[in-house]
Order: sequence, then structure tokens, then C-alpha cells
Amino acid sequence: MGQINLRALPIVLLLGATFGIGSVATAAEEPSRPGPNAQRNAYFGDLHVHTSYSFDAYIFNVRATPDDAYRYAKGETIKHAAGFDVRLTDAPLDFLAVTDHAEYLGILPAMNDPQQPLSKVPYAPQLFSTNRAAITAAFRRIADSVGSGKMLEELRDPAVTKSAWSHIVESAERHNVPGRFTTFIGYEYTSPPNGRNLHRNVIFAGSKTVAVPFTSLDSQNPEDLWAWLEARRVEGIEALAIPHNSNGSDGLMFERTKWNGAPMDSAYASLRMRNEPLVEVTQVKGTSETHPMLSPTDEWANFEIMDWYIGSAVKVTKFAGGYVRDAYRGGLEMQAKSGFNPYKFGLIGSSDTHNAAGPYEENHYFSKVGIMDATGELRGSVLPSGLEEWQGYEPPANVARYSTWGASGLTGVWAEENTRASIFAALRRKETFGTTGPRMKVRFFGGYGLRENMLSSQNALAGAYANGVPMGSDLRARAGTSPDFLVWAQRDVHSAPLQRAQIVKAWTDKGGTSHEKVFDVACSDGLKVDAKTHRCPDNGARVNVADCSFSPDKGAAELRAAWKDPEFSREQHALYYVRVLENPTCRWSTWDAIRAKRPLNPKLQATLQERAYSSPIWFLPAQ
Repeated sequence: MGQINLRALPIVLLLGATFGIGSVATAAEEPSRPGPNAQRNAYFGDLHVHTSYSFDAYIFNVRATPDDAYRYAKGETIKHAAGFDVRLTDAPLDFLAVTDHAEYLGILPAMNDPQQPLSKVPYAPQLFSTNRAAITAAFRRIADSVGSGKMLEELRDPAVTKSAWSHIVESAERHNVPGRFTTFIGYEYTSPPNGRNLHRNVIFAGSKTVAVPFTSLDSQNPEDLWAWLEARRVEGIEALAIPHNSNGSDGLMFERTKWNGAPMDSAYASLRMRNEPLVEVTQVKGTSETHPMLSPTDEWANFEIMDWYIGSAVKVTKFAGGYVRDAYRGGLEMQAKSGFNPYKFGLIGSSDTHNAAGPYEENHYFSKVGIMDATGELRGSVLPSGLEEWQGYEPPANVARYSTWGASGLTGVWAEENTRASIFAALRRKETFGTTGPRMKVRFFGGYGLRENMLSSQNALAGAYANGVPMGSDLRARAGTSPDFLVWAQRDVHSAPLQRAQIVKAWTDKGGTSHEKVFDVACSDGLKVDAKTHRCPDNGARVNVADCSFSPDKGAAELRAAWKDPEFSREQHALYYVRVLENPTCRWSTWDAIRAKRPLNPKLQATLQERAYSSPIWFLPAQ
């Protein structure tokens, strides 16, 4: 498992690099697990993990199984495709879903098995040969098939697909330990029409599932996926779908019409939200909250932007319709003008790792796609051997793309206990948040009579639930008053202190046009929000990029705020969500360069501010 098998590589992987042995710190001892809590605990997990059953992971030389993925999530050591050990260095996760591509599920391992009939497919030997051109041509057939949505009949083998799916289901059942570690049965529906990313992860609520998944080779139209989920629900099989990498959709993920170009309506909005209550806002392939072109007044909009098509050297050109804040604004406009909102979704983060192991930690980053990006040289953070300076060096397109990837992300949920039923219910009601890797805890309530003194009360949570609604909920107008919002944020002790908590607001004016604004609501270090700019002053936190040390005396362990919107109107459709920022720390690319004792790539940001995003609260105006 630890050897690099060049016979399994397409030409783009064979870059002549030497793969070193990585090293990671010893994982922390498993923390004590909280018991059932009526006021809900924060649990962290990953709902987007690929293993060797995915056709692309297998060609990247990944041989890790679903069992390996669950072992890694529980704090154990597993092997990376390049031969080194990987292990979580902070703490185990609370929950995980293996979500292998349903398209050609398990087919490539079967093609590489002489005992399987699929190994006799004429181009199967080419896939696992040492001829680079032959490997690329053979794999291109499969990739193009997924891109077009047209099945290669010679690869249709229901027995292989059913066997792989059964193994995935059995692995999830085997590792599920209620109260300690939760597994979800899932898969990825991989629809990339014309290279535009419309992928979804399908997560089942419990043990009851299907014989085989619905795939984009059945239909590339996500509306058909929703119809399939509706039919399964009638049979008693509950599941939901989670779009991801809307940043690579070229505006299609959150477009303003149906798949066929027809206008949206209330039935469409209900169908979509019933089956897609959540969106993955951050992962390895970039963060999809917003883009500087869409939010020019947001100083923090330019964060971990990946503006390439997925698996392509082509740049995205259309950002509207590809980011969640823009979708939120579009949904408010449709609500104001037509009375329905198809984009009333909550937020999560996940990794999309193809290594069976999520690279959530900047200082122990091993990227995403097996041996294709297993070293700093392959991901653009370390100068290739023989070069002494970055000036004049132009990386290959895939290396340039990998350099935009990030050490992200995780799903946070507020649930009564660590069980499938409780966590799935939290996903359904959207009491969720996404982080870019650190395990920051974020709570957000809106209501009436939520007073600042509640923040220091022992019964604060009970009061917040009794007098308000949590993230993911609707808040209705009340005559004669404006709503109150409560924000709690707690740092990850393994990461940097918190710098600020913000509320992002979107709303529609009288004409139905949407707007947005960012309000800082809590500052670290005793600083106060400026009443005119709505910004915290700089807290002075800095990073030494020579060794990645950061200011030890700046930032907060916890931020709390009671806030009223100073520009509130009872007549406006609006939403509010929380964004929490840590103090600056080193990006993974800086850690790579330091360890290699090589100069930093000047085209990459040396530092970043890790963050968390809550699901919104939607304000419903007076009628």
C-alpha cells in the first residue's frame, strides 16, 4: 500500500518528482465525549470523502478503503498513496460519510483485477501500463463519459457496482458507534455538463438505503436526482443532497432558471429545498462564500478563491450564480417579487479528499489527489529541484491549480447527541456551520427579548431557544420592535485565537433589488466596533513567516455579542449569517516551504485567516 505504482498513473501524474516520506505529529488523546444535551452539543465531521472505489482516486494510486477512511476519522494512522503515514494531530472527528463517485463505482479496481471480466476490456491494460500516452488516452475515455453523461457500455457491470456499494454500506454500518462516532451512508452524484460543476453528495439518514445509487449517467439534471430522492422518501428511505464547489460551476449551480431554462416557481423551490437544505461552502477546492467581483465592499471576500473548472486548465468566467452569498441574494429577490425562495439553504464545510483522509490542518497538509499532489513541488509551494528562485518559473497548469487549493473544511452541527438521528435532524433543520479546518464553535440566535445580560446567564441557551430561533430558521416580524441577535464564537485550542465576529446581511429594497453589507459585531482584545464603519480596529496580531509563530498575546478565546441591526426595516426581506475570523496564521504553502528550507512562492499568500460560517437566519417581513 505504501509503494507508488507508476502503472496506475495517467501522464499528467508522471512529473518525475521524488516522493519523500511525510511526517506528522502524534494525534492528541481522544477527548471525552459529551453526553446527551437538550441544549445541544457541537459535533464536527466530514461529509465528503473519497476512497479507492472512486474512479479518479484509484487512478491517482489511492488504495485506501472506506474502512481506512473511518479509521483515520477516529484518530488512527493510515497510509497515503505516496507511502507516508497520515493521522489527525488534534483530535478525532465525531462523524463521517464516505461519498465515493457513484459513476463507475468500483469499476477501475475491477479493471485492474485479472480475475474480473472488466480486466478484458481492450483498453484496461493501457490504464495500468507504463506508457504515458496510452494511460492518458484510456483514462480520458472514462472522464469524457462522465462529462457527457453517456455510459460506456463495455464498462457496464451491475455486479461490480452492487458489490462496491454493498462494501461501502457495510463499512458504514461496521464503524457506526452511537454516542461515540457516527457514520453516514452516502455517495457523490457527479454531474459536470460541459465541465461545469453540478456535483452533489447524497447522505442517507439511516441504515435503510438503495440497491444502487442514482448517478449522472442516469441523468445529469439535478432535478431528476431530486425526483429520485422524492420517490425513495415515499418508500421510507430518507436522504438529502448537498451541492459542492459551486465556485466551479460557471454560474450554473445557483442560476435563476430551471435546468431547461424555464422560470422557477414555488413548486420548484419547495422541491429543491426539501432535497437540498444545505450547501458545502468550503472545501479543498476553494471557498464558495463570495468573490471579490461579487462583493467589492467586503474586505475578506478574496479568501481561498479557486477560479478553475474542476479537473481542467480552463478558468471560470462567470461568478454570479456560483457563490452562496449571490445565491442568497437571488433567493431574496425571488421571495420579494414572486413569493418563493429556492436558495434557502444552510452551510457546511467538508474536505472532498480523494485520499480517504481529510487534510484539515495547515501545518500537516497533504492535499487531495493521491500522488498527483503529494509533495510541495507538485502543488506549487516548493521550487522544483535545480531552481533557486521563483522568478521566471511557470508551473504546469495542474500545479498552478493545486496551489489554489486549501486545507479545508469541516461540518459543524448542533445536535442533542452523537447519533445518526440527532445529527441528521440538525442537518435537516440547518442548525449547522462550516469551518475552513479549525474546530471553532459558532452559535447564532435571532428573536425578541434576547438581551445582552443573557450572555452571562447560566440559562443563556435555554433563554435563547425559548425566546428566539437558531441558525437555519425563519424569524417573523413583530410589530413595534426590531429583532435581537445573539452571537457566540469559541476558538479551537489547537489553532489561533479569534479576531472578530461578523454578521453578513443581505436584503431587498422596495423595488426588490438585493443588497449586502458586513457588520463587525464583536472585537477581540477589548476593542470596540466603530459606529460609522461597523469595523473592529486592527488588533495587532501578526505572523512571523520565517517560522510561522504568531502573536501569543492577541485575540480572544471567545467572542460574544448581542446585536441589533442599525439599518433594520420591517418591510425588507432579509437574511443574516455569522462569519468568524481567527487571527492570521501561516497558510499550508508557507509551512511547505519552511520545511523544505526553500523560498516562499511570491504568487501565493503567505498567511490566511481561518474562518467559520453559520447558516443564516431569514427575516420574514410584515405582510
